Amino acid sequence: MKIADLITPDRVACDVDVTSKKRGLEVLSDLVAASDPALSAQTIFDKLINREKLGSTGLGHGVALPHARMDGNEAAAAAFIRTGDAIDFDAFDGEPVDLLFALVVPEHFTDEHLQILARLAEMFSDASFCNRLRNAPDAQALFQLLTEWESGAGQA
Repeated sequence: MKIADLITPDRVACDVDVTSKKRGLEVLSDLVAASDPALSAQTIFDKLINREKLGSTGLGHGVALPHARMDGNEAAAAAFIRTGDAIDFDAFDGEPVDLLFALVVPEHFTDEHLQILARLAEMFSDASFCNRLRNAPDAQALFQLLTEWESGAGQA
């Protein structure tokens, strides 16, 4: 499954005003749920919070990949926000986070979930790619960078 299959332009937001990890997860939950009537923003938020209780999904270098498996959705879905100011996310390196990519997959997507997370980790470990995300002028440019990365167009 490609990143472009997970995310839509309406689930990408730029320079979002959030001041906490909790608020960041709320915004991501709202974005994912808004485009799928079968999903509840509150349920997504609860799943993401419960996953965070197991350990932070802050990857380091200003990036977080909150994720959860849940019943009720038939396909994987994602949302991305770039925050206006970096927020504390309990990342292992202690750095605040400004790039958040949330992934929600069906409960039975065990292998696919891990494969998608590995692909996202690879994408966000590319420092030059993250810099391009941080310098993108708007949500449309963010969406384009995210969806073109796998084709090589988003890579340096």
